[in-house]
Amino acid sequence: MRQIVVTGGCTGIGRAVAEHFIGLGDAVTALGLDADSDLSEEILYRELDVTNEVALRAVAAELDGIDCLVNCAGILKQEQERNSEVFDAVVNVNLNATFRACLVFRDKLANSRGAIVNIASMWSYFGSPKSPAYAASKTAITSLTRSCAVAWAVDGIRVNAVSPGWVETRITRAARSDVQRVSKITERIPLGRWAQPQDIVDVIAFLCSDGACYMTGTVLPVDGGYSIS
Repeated sequence: MRQIVVTGGCTGIGRAVAEHFIGLGDAVTALGLDADSDLSEEILYRELDVTNEVALRAVAAELDGIDCLVNCAGILKQEQERNSEVFDAVVNVNLNATFRACLVFRDKLANSRGAIVNIASMWSYFGSPKSPAYAASKTAITSLTRSCAVAWAVDGIRVNAVSPGWVETRITRAARSDVQRVSKITERIPLGRWAQPQDIVDVIAFLCSDGACYMTGTVLPVDGGYSIS
């Protein structure tokens, strides 16, 4: 049985990741401040602020080992991100907390020669006029992923990332409620549909598996072709 840690593991893509690994027979610890009301009891939910390194270290100390870390915690504040304080808050969750988690769990991942998967975005490749902090933080995730991959390969830790496109989750609810916008977005997606969380999860699970044992520093777009159209 593998031990999987998922930040933001109780909503959206993170929850789908947690449920997928539970289905494989793994033990899953989900970290974050937000949780769906119908979360499976098989997922060990630890309510904590992922930007709090002390709280993260307390969790690391309690776990005997860690095989995979999936950093799904993230926030999007749209036009509010033009405010400098909101900008800092978004970057702190999306980027800084990801790096903190990587640092905190590094030693145990080295012991297991484990894997880290970070969540970038289609906005890692182009700007967002309404969400500058989100776009900037997700662009930085790609460089962080590659930097950690190079630095920690000697420890046997593989570090990769996925870049989701438009996914049907709570965070995209506003876009999906706008008939004209959702139609315009869908028209641009070559595969002709929005992703379901499981579409992203399947790639994350692959990057955590032995099938990806010779992959590190890779950032895989999972966007139905949106970023190339």
